Amino acid sequence: MGRSQESRSKKEIRTKKEKKRKEKAVKRLERKEKKGTGGPDEMLAYVDEYGNITDTPPDMSQRKKIIAEDIEISVPKGVAPDPKDLIRKGIVSFFNDSKGFGFIRDTTTQESIFVHVRGLAEPIKENNKVIFEVEMGPKGPNAVNVKIDRS
Repeated sequence: MGRSQESRSKKEIRTKKEKKRKEKAVKRLERKEKKGTGGPDEMLAYVDEYGNITDTPPDMSQRKKIIAEDIEISVPKGVAPDPKDLIRKGIVSFFNDSKGFGFIRDTTTQESIFVHVRGLAEPIKENNKVIFEVEMGPKGPNAVNVKIDRS
């Protein structure tokens, strides 16, 4: 008489598969029961005025009226700046004569502004106090019309 062809590992595999099948059936039943309660209203999310996602709808009494004509898409037209505001004072923090460029540290804003030898009105050296004008270049602010401050 022959022995059973089923080994111990085969029995374990079969019981694991059956256990998984039962778990899937239980989950399927749970999903069917919950299906009636779920809907598109539960999937809605709202964004509050600070940009946070919430599940509560916003309070309509707090809503602000916005007129479409008041929204500016381009750079707002402004008044031309006063020429006195364009003239700044600073200290030359670095200047390389051989390469022809350097940087000026603005005394009021502590901003580092690029200066090229073409923007100089007179020769400068490091740690000189200077008076200059600022123009926007392709890579940021550039100092032009740079003169030594003799005051």
